[in-house]
Amino acid sequence: MNQSISSLVRTLADLLQKSWLKISLAESCTGGLLAAHLTAQAGSSHWFDRGFVTYSNAAKTESIGVPPSLIEQYGAVSEEVAKAMAQGALNHSAAEISIAITGIAGPGGATENKPVGTVCFAWAIQKPRNPTLLITSTQNFNGNRQEIREQACAFALRELIRQLNR
Repeated sequence: MNQSISSLVRTLADLLQKSWLKISLAESCTGGLLAAHLTAQAGSSHWFDRGFVTYSNAAKTESIGVPPSLIEQYGAVSEEVAKAMAQGALNHSAAEISIAITGIAGPGGATENKPVGTVCFAWAIQKPRNPTLLITSTQNFNGNRQEIREQACAFALRELIRQLNR
């Protein structure tokens, strides 16, 4: 399924509005691009709470409470850090759902184990009287910097929609 990002945003907006849920974001490699896509949708103030652009490691720690030891142990581009970012976005917002994205959009920044295009995601979903559901995934995208960032946004939306439709 290759839906456009605007179509994915409309689908997500419908799901969030019907459930009376709000979303927050913690973005690193996408630099606020996902927030821009969400807020381009008219009426997004009904379901979008806030976005954190935590590009630096210090921002991840200071803005959303990612433990520095987690970054040191696993690296900023890891599912462990993505999970802490997603939880931090929930903890520092009025949202019940969050998406976290951290990765290497390139052209630099790659390592032997984490090539350009490596992106780690986490989705946190709080449901009443249930523990927070935390889901993680690592994907490898191809293309230039902008293409990788757009693919990351689309993947993050598709996976959240899939989770909310379960």
